Amino acid sequence: MDSARRNKPKLLVAVIAGSGVIAMGALSAAIAQEHAGQESAAKSTTMTLGSTSTETTPPTVEATTMAAPAMRGSAPLPSEVQGPAAP
Repeated sequence: MDSARRNKPKLLVAVIAGSGVIAMGALSAAIAQEHAGQESAAKSTTMTLGSTSTETTPPTVEATTMAAPAMRGSAPLPSEVQGPAAP
C-alpha cells in the first residue's frame, strides 16, 4: 500500500511534465512554420513594375485668407447644464 501512495504523485508529475513538453514542441513547430511562410514571401525573385498616376482636381471653394468665428462672445450653456432660474 505504501508504494501505491508514492507512485500516484510521481505519475501525476510525469503526466504534467509530458504535457508541457508536448505543448512546447507544438508551439515551437507553429512558430517555425510561421517564420518559414514569411521568408518565402520575402525571397521573391520576380519584380513587378507599375506606373504611378496622380489625379488632381481643381478646388471647388475659394481659399480663405483668414478664419473667423461664426459667433462672438461666450456661448450659452445647454439647458441640462443651466441651474434653476433665479427668483
